Amino acid sequence: MNPLAKALLDVARGMTAARLSVGTAGNVSVRDDASEAGDFWVTPSGMVPERCEAADMTHVASDGSARGRRAPSSEWRLHRDVYAARPEVGAILHAHAPFATALACHRTDVPAFHYMVARFGGDSVRCGSYASFGTQALSDATVKALENRSAALMANHGMIVLAPDLDTLLDRAIELEMLCEHYWRARSLGEPPHLDEAQMREALVQFRWYGRPRPLDADPETSQ
Repeated sequence: MNPLAKALLDVARGMTAARLSVGTAGNVSVRDDASEAGDFWVTPSGMVPERCEAADMTHVASDGSARGRRAPSSEWRLHRDVYAARPEVGAILHAHAPFATALACHRTDVPAFHYMVARFGGDSVRCGSYASFGTQALSDATVKALENRSAALMANHGMIVLAPDLDTLLDRAIELEMLCEHYWRARSLGEPPHLDEAQMREALVQFRWYGRPRPLDADPETSQ
């Protein structure tokens, strides 16, 4: 069995353990680095991760053909199209996390109420327009919402998070759900103040170094 399949299953189980999704909701994929054609591994359709084996993970080619003993997630088009649009992305998680989904059901972006919004690439986490699950329309809407971002909400549906690899994917998804919870709670007191353009620009510069070594004398104002 391909080691990516086992790693993929571990992340899917971690998603459940973190209560980002329950039951059969949600899906995870990882790009097949051995393929130059945009192939990927994805969790199977309609199966609880805790009842899966690594052999249940499905390999999907860029043309949509699947190989394995299970059918791929109904959202395989979404994963395929994100990989095609974003060559730097190595892993994708889609979940029906409680707070992210609550905001998505209101079809609201997460604005610059907190500097951690910059963690996901811009001054907001956008909410894409609604389309039925598993459709090309949903894929198109989500790819658009993800432009220059590493996460988005999906209207009346849930969240999607991108990462360069599986090792960082689950942590990013948990961070997004926490951010959504913070915004949900802050709004209970009224719409919170938003950081201005200059403040968010500074946060975005700082996040270029987030999780990476930086020389102690590097200037955060100018470092790229």
